[in-house]
Amino acid sequence: MHLTPEFRLVLACCLRPSVAQRRERVRHLADGVDWDLVQRIAQRHRVEGLVWNGLGEASVPLPEAEGIQRLRERALAIARDNLFMTRESIRLKRLFGDAGIGVLFFKGITLGQLAYGTAAVKMGRDVDVLIHVGDVEKAARILEAEGYALITPEGAGARSQLGLWHRHWKESVWRSGDRRIYVELHTALADNPALLQGVGMDAPLQEVPVGSGETLPTLAIEPLFAYLCVHGASSAWFRLKWAADLAALLSSCTPEEIDALFRRSQQLGAGRAAAQALLLCHRLFETPLPPALLAELQGKRVNRLLLAVALRKLTGRSAVREVQDLRLGTATIHLSQAALLGGWRFAAGEIRRQLMSPYDMLAVPLPRALHFLYPAVFVLRRLRPRRG
Repeated sequence: MHLTPEFRLVLACCLRPSVAQRRERVRHLADGVDWDLVQRIAQRHRVEGLVWNGLGEASVPLPEAEGIQRLRERALAIARDNLFMTRESIRLKRLFGDAGIGVLFFKGITLGQLAYGTAAVKMGRDVDVLIHVGDVEKAARILEAEGYALITPEGAGARSQLGLWHRHWKESVWRSGDRRIYVELHTALADNPALLQGVGMDAPLQEVPVGSGETLPTLAIEPLFAYLCVHGASSAWFRLKWAADLAALLSSCTPEEIDALFRRSQQLGAGRAAAQALLLCHRLFETPLPPALLAELQGKRVNRLLLAVALRKLTGRSAVREVQDLRLGTATIHLSQAALLGGWRFAAGEIRRQLMSPYDMLAVPLPRALHFLYPAVFVLRRLRPRRG
């Protein structure tokens, strides 16, 4: 795996905890780099806040380069946006609580606080909340009353079929009236129901302080680890920020505690996603794994293949280009999803799931007994000539 000096600098800036040895590495790697390339890598992987923070902690003398200016601007914007999302998360917690809706927050603000000790440096694009599927309509009415508009699913009649959508898809997306904040309203945490069967609203929780005496509920460390592994693996970890967040969260754990988290993740339905995640964090961020666990994970060929897929999606041409812009860039992502649990039944079921678009279910409603026809509907609707 060849990494450019610029990519290595980005990795070093994301490392936690911040210790003298890490700061010295950042200063060493910063010598003579192409700052425009550093900025492009940080932007592509959405770690501008972490990179800017790492450079500042290491007291790196920065030139007056355009890339430096863009990094500075994005870091400030991330801190500002996170402040807005923190305030909105606290408000939504109160609104949902007053309506009797149980809610937990994940990724975003709570993960930033747990992993980095501050919500200011981790980039987040939306407020992710999990509710019971039976509370979808009640939550939707609250969001609409607060000026939010449904944007996913989209199209005429989508709002009236929101309940149907959530029975087949894990989230809907809502945009605030001023377009500054997006809320992802989740009723599940994994696309495939075979994954993370032990992680949801009934999982153990923890309260995360977010300032001014306020807290937000999120998953306890064991289900949170399992979820983060599956979340990253579902996209083959094509953004560095997902691995950086997980590695930062694990940086306060001993190797023995990480081993225990892995064992528990297998009981919670994380499957091979947890092996892929730990091998990736070990390779990129030096996450300490017990020798026996490392040998166990590396000893399975499928784990090594999943690691190779993730590294390919992060580095090389993918370092500065979005995977969907590369030829066959998402093909291996879909294939790797089918390998996250063992057995041909899961692989076949995952491929079938990928061919069952919820938009097709909205457009062509079929009785449950005929749902096996949706893969054919998927193909036929995409072969149909477009009008106009």
